[in-house]
Amino acid sequence: MSERFEHLTVDRSGHVATVTFNRPEKANALNPGHLADIEAVAQSFRDDTNTRVVIFTGAGKHFSAGADLTDPGARPDTVVAQRRWLRMGERAVQSVYEMDQITIAAWNGAAMGGGACLATAMDLRIGADDCVMGYPEIDIGVNLMWKSLPLITHLVGPARAKRLVVGGERVPASVLLEWGLLEVVVPRERLMDEAGEWAARYVAKPPVPAQMIKRSVNAIVSALDTAVMHMDVDQYMLTMSTGDQRAAIKAYFDKTDPTFAGD
Repeated sequence: MSERFEHLTVDRSGHVATVTFNRPEKANALNPGHLADIEAVAQSFRDDTNTRVVIFTGAGKHFSAGADLTDPGARPDTVVAQRRWLRMGERAVQSVYEMDQITIAAWNGAAMGGGACLATAMDLRIGADDCVMGYPEIDIGVNLMWKSLPLITHLVGPARAKRLVVGGERVPASVLLEWGLLEVVVPRERLMDEAGEWAARYVAKPPVPAQMIKRSVNAIVSALDTAVMHMDVDQYMLTMSTGDQRAAIKAYFDKTDPTFAGD
């Protein structure tokens, strides 16, 4: 059985569903429509008691290149509307994080920015040997949004989270495995087979305790996340008003080195 959204596809086989981000010509970058599809597909599993494991992957070379800077959408005119509109990524990530089913990222190529946020919202991550993670937000002059800073901090600890999010380091598969972000690394051509084997392992577990345990673990580690990160949209709106952010964006598109003044 196959379902199709505008920017992703869903294929179901027995107790396993595979969600494929499907903007390969854009490296699965996340525009507003794609984020809406991700939120919608995650919510579509709420009443699905047959599916026990959901695998997420990207069509083409990459898992997801993050926010689509070439198609950011039309920002509303008022501040109150902007604050709600800017939460679209947060809603997509939280919808994935809150799914009852066990979620597996079959991580091919790059997961950058918002793509990394989605990968860290999942329960398990199976990496292809070409996978890489990075948070480029710092280099375009903004903070990490989508209530995702706690997700990476829970997984790798505070120092490594700072290296990734403040330092903007790009981390390859071997380091992601060493840091515990990946369960295993396999050749690219083996990725979906490996993810399927992991899915079968969890499908074989009784679903009621499995799903209860998953949600309890998430509740334990994320109990303070919302309290700490409730203003990340407002922080983003502040950074977007700075001269440094304008300089960063210009340098990004011009492929030059910016100079920051703290303004």
